[in-house]
Amino acid sequence: MKIQMIPCLQDNYSYLIIDEKSNVACVVDPSEADPIIEYLENNKIKLKFILNTHHHYDHVGGNKKLKEKYGARVIGYKRDRERIPEIDILLNDQEIWINENFEAKVIYTPGHTLGHVCFYFYKEESVFTGDTLFSLGCGRIFEGTYPQMFDSLMKLKELPQNTKVYCGHEYTKKNSDFCLTYDTKNQNLITKIYDIDAKLKGGLPTIPSTIKDELECNIFLRSNNLETFSKLRDLKDNF
Repeated sequence: MKIQMIPCLQDNYSYLIIDEKSNVACVVDPSEADPIIEYLENNKIKLKFILNTHHHYDHVGGNKKLKEKYGARVIGYKRDRERIPEIDILLNDQEIWINENFEAKVIYTPGHTLGHVCFYFYKEESVFTGDTLFSLGCGRIFEGTYPQMFDSLMKLKELPQNTKVYCGHEYTKKNSDFCLTYDTKNQNLITKIYDIDAKLKGGLPTIPSTIKDELECNIFLRSNNLETFSKLRDLKDNF
């Protein structure tokens, strides 16, 4: 399997998970269709599935056009059936979705929205976290509660540390500024910031991160209680 990052809109990432043996793919959170279509057509790849982490337009905006062009089936959390456009396959928390060589576990992660899920492709040692976990950050709490978001992040903390984290946006630099402001002596974070700056200077994405990096450097994952997490989330909202 190959994971291909597709930049979309201003700072979104969509991801193609490509079975190179059969030249078919699924896409996670297609913000818009055209960049994805361009890659698929240039590489003669057939799109079979569209996986949505949540219903926000910058994660589902390409659903309809991609479905019409390729006949791809849209997959999402069952409680978001009324909000994810063109949805076909409804999945439950902890359900294992399998189709040929594609295998992913659904992890229900409310907080940012009430229907947010992450897709853990365990064979690829990769998790697609949408707007729940970012590199060095976490999503704003729009529909859920602080306890929900804290619990969602705790679920992701339990994944193997070598798991690669593919999130929905390129927010890493701004997130690193916040982390460093409130975690000034964290040498792992300081080292990671050098790497982030080098990647951005070279025109490269800062994604993927890893669960190990996030445990060592992400101040939200380093928060071991709800009170600290909630205070930090409020501070970040006004940073």
